[in-house]
Amino acid sequence: MTAPGGFSPGTPAPIATTRVLGVDACRAGWVGVVWDGGRPMALAARDIGTLVAAAEMEGPVAVVGIDIPIGLPDTGRRQADLLAKQQIGRLRSSVFMTPVRPALQAETHADAVTINRELAGEGFSIQAFGLRTKVFEVEDFVRSEEGAPRTVLEVHPEVSFARMNGSPLTERKKTWAGSEVRRALLDEHGLGVTGVGALAGVDVGVDDVLDAAAAAWTARRHALGESESLPGTPEVFSDGWATAIWV
Repeated sequence: MTAPGGFSPGTPAPIATTRVLGVDACRAGWVGVVWDGGRPMALAARDIGTLVAAAEMEGPVAVVGIDIPIGLPDTGRRQADLLAKQQIGRLRSSVFMTPVRPALQAETHADAVTINRELAGEGFSIQAFGLRTKVFEVEDFVRSEEGAPRTVLEVHPEVSFARMNGSPLTERKKTWAGSEVRRALLDEHGLGVTGVGALAGVDVGVDDVLDAAAAAWTARRHALGESESLPGTPEVFSDGWATAIWV
């Protein structure tokens, strides 16, 4: 199914084109890691459109993997979130249950919780509510991309790291041990991100860059036709997105 905005989540990009972008939200806006199988490059921007444009200054990007929900449920829970939790074991709390669309459209967190309890049977954190601006920013960006050749995917870095590792990780990403484990996994898969480069003076956390690199790993798997979706058949809600987390 082609979703609004002209992209087809889940449709592999041409195998010959493997330049990809992994994206994670950060305090500065968005951080991205561009990768073509060689040395990765990290960059940051205030908005997603500017980030993608910067990533394409040296060539087109075939796949963009973003750690943000793409596709909001009308009621209940997304299968993608439930399956992601299963994939990462003891770190499952890093996957938040995506609120229903009417809840994220509410003016206040209190109103959003009331709506979500009515439609999904549970509340959700103020941190999750705070992400609504970025959720809708990504939606607007993708809808503006009508006719663009790139594929945009939802990813979850912890699911990607678990797949790289062959089993769920146990160290939390904000700890020293957790960051070192993730660095080692990225190095092992050819995605060691080093140096300061374009991130000098930018308010970006170490874990944000590592997460963006993990998203790039899944994006390239997709470009090469090696990825899979959670669930195997993406869900489609009233917003029209083919909703799945890719790994």
